[in-house]
Order: sequence, then C-alpha cells, then structure tokens
Amino acid sequence: MISTVAREKIREMLAEDIGFADVTSEAVVPARAIARAEIVTKQSGILAGVDEAAFVFEELDVHVKAAKVEGKTIKAGDVLMRLEGQARNVFATERVALNLLMRMSGVATATRKMLELARKVNPKVVVAATRKTLPRFSCFDKRAVRVGGGDPHRFRLDDCVLIKSPHVKLVGSVKEAVKRARRASFTKKIEIEVSNAKDALEAARSGVDIVMFDNVPPAGVKRAIELLKRAGLRDRVLIEASGGIEPANVASYAAAGVDIVSSSYMTFKAPALDMNLEILGKGFKPAASRKKRKSR
Repeated sequence: MISTVAREKIREMLAEDIGFADVTSEAVVPARAIARAEIVTKQSGILAGVDEAAFVFEELDVHVKAAKVEGKTIKAGDVLMRLEGQARNVFATERVALNLLMRMSGVATATRKMLELARKVNPKVVVAATRKTLPRFSCFDKRAVRVGGGDPHRFRLDDCVLIKSPHVKLVGSVKEAVKRARRASFTKKIEIEVSNAKDALEAARSGVDIVMFDNVPPAGVKRAIELLKRAGLRDRVLIEASGGIEPANVASYAAAGVDIVSSSYMTFKAPALDMNLEILGKGFKPAASRKKRKSR
C-alpha cells in the first residue's frame, strides 16, 4: 500500500509524461488492441518500487501481477512483473513505472550494500539516508532506503531539530544553540553537527540526543567517542558519522563505534538498475477477445 502523497506524485508524473496524448501510440496502435508484457531486469540487485509501479499501471487500467517479491535479490533476466491491458495504456504508463522501479531498486541495492559492509564490523549500526534526494522524489527514495534495510533519517525539516555548523556560527556556541532549540520545543529530538571532540563533549553536556560528526575521519570519531566514555557521557547520546561516506569507507566509520552512519551515496550517487518492458508476441489481441476470455 502506498501513501496518499506518493499517489498524488505519481499522478503528477503521469500527467507530465503523457501531456495531451501519446501521439505515437495513437497513430500506430489500434484503439481496442490488447497487449501482454513483462518487465525484465538486466542487472542484479534488490527489488524496490513494486507497489509504486503497479499503481502507475493500474491508474490506466492495466492489469498487473508481480512476479518477484520486493526487498529480495533479483538477477539479470528475471521477470519482475507481468502486465495485460489496452496497448495504448501500456505504452503510456511504461516510462513512469520503469523510472520508479529502476531508481528505487538502485537506491535499495546501494543501501543493502552499505548495510552489509557496515554490519560486518558493527552488527548494530544503522545506515541512514540524508535529504540529498531528487526534487519531488524524496518519498520514493526514502522508502527505497527502507526496502534496502536502511533508515530514512529526516524526511523534512520539521521532523527533528538538526543544528548544523552555520547555526552554531550565527548564535556563537554549541551550548547557546542547544539552549535555544530546547526552549523552542520539548517534543522534538535535538541533533547537532560537530567537527571535533571539544564540541561533542559540550553538546553531550548540554543534553542533545544525537551528536553527528560531520566530515571527521574515522580515527577522529573514534578518539572523540573514547573521550565521551571517559567523561561518562557516551551512553547519554547517539553518535552519528556523516560526510563523504560511501562503500569504500563505510566499514571504517562503523568500526569506530558509531550508532549511525548517514550517507547521500544511496540517493545521490548510486546508479539505477537497468530494466526493460518487453511486449509478448508479434501482434495484439483485440479487446473483444479479452472480454470473451473473461466471461468463460
């Protein structure tokens, strides 16, 4: 089941892609022609976006049957979905459905890879996404991260308080920034971005919930965590590492002893999985024959 927000965004995608009409299909394909098709993956990975793609097709009355389970591994040549409906509608929905399936599967695949690498050295670490997503695509990117086993982190600016370095610079200190955030809301978690152990200690003493080390090398994060332990503050906060984290270095950050690794790699750099929609057979079945078959 997909959210109301996702449904509306998909309808916008269809409207944008179709425009006034699919002039090619209307010129070439008979109005009552029925087509059967399959979506086939050309690459291995983790499947995501099945519900979203199904909704795209169903919006134009194309019947969908999933052939693979979301969240599971798929390999090149696998049939992911089987379709049947008016041929013009199959063609009109093809691109939007494939865009969602391909991108979301790419995000889920990258997330799973990051998670597996990180948990080899730190079985409890969380791999989270940042807000670096495609415009208007955040809800799909974030859901794909979840399918891959990751955490979506913040969806929007109103999810939690995340004090960044520019905020601290403007108000003068970590302590002052945290004090102001605490006054503003008692219901929101407070996270703060730091770049050194001194600020991490000040943040923990000020009562933040999450300390994020931004663009700090793994060795620096590890040293700061040791200082927090010595000060009796480690168990008061969650520790997050962020900034330039990708498959090549995620294990090093996880091994430093953090609770969370956040990265834009999954939503900003990971490639989409390549997939095709393939029409079955050389000709089209007329709509009348489809109705006759249904009435039996």
